[in-house]
Amino acid sequence: MFFQHSTDIWRDFPELVPAALYTEGITATVSPDARIAAHAERAAARLATASEGELPEIQAWRRTFTRMGLKPTQYRCASEALLRRFRKEGSLPRLHPLIDLCNAVSIAHAVPIAVFDVSRITSYVEVGYAAGDETYLTFGGDTEQPPAGEVIFADAAGRAHARRWTNRQSGHSAVRDTTSNVLIVAEALHDTAAKDVESLLATLTDELSTLWPVTPKSAILTPDAPRFEFPGR
Repeated sequence: MFFQHSTDIWRDFPELVPAALYTEGITATVSPDARIAAHAERAAARLATASEGELPEIQAWRRTFTRMGLKPTQYRCASEALLRRFRKEGSLPRLHPLIDLCNAVSIAHAVPIAVFDVSRITSYVEVGYAAGDETYLTFGGDTEQPPAGEVIFADAAGRAHARRWTNRQSGHSAVRDTTSNVLIVAEALHDTAAKDVESLLATLTDELSTLWPVTPKSAILTPDAPRFEFPGR
């Protein structure tokens, strides 16, 4: 199996810095509370001096959404949506230890992080422009069809695992209590993205290795090395 961005995405968004991580052996039985609190504290410190919309990481995604023809205050990247909720409520909902941890790392770095159950993916995931015949399953169980030209995460079966790039993931490959093997993707486009994504990936790798008995495989992707291969069992 593999993960990659299409050549069209690299052409149109050359500032993109993506990281991909694969690991096996995830369970729903660990408690990441202490680590979540530490990342939430970092996010709170940043929000004490600027709103989420003023952060350079979020501003870059807002510009990208505008370039995609989307109103950035109507459709927000995942990290902005999380930061907005965190600023208003002071915490984030708990869903699954891995998702809760990734959400906390996401708000600490203001970078969207997607997590996919690999058992629900067919052959590969590619971020690219929709052909218009892909299907997307919402968390509510409804099926949608992204229009041609929308940036989606798609697999070989024509399933869209995320819509509007980093706006909304699919319920089909969402992490659940039975999930064991996961693909995690973080993407940034701001000026210091290369350094910041490297830091995020190191943090996430350390957190995963501390909370679970796992040995993650990861890479930062580039136009010259755009593909991340993983076992996908």
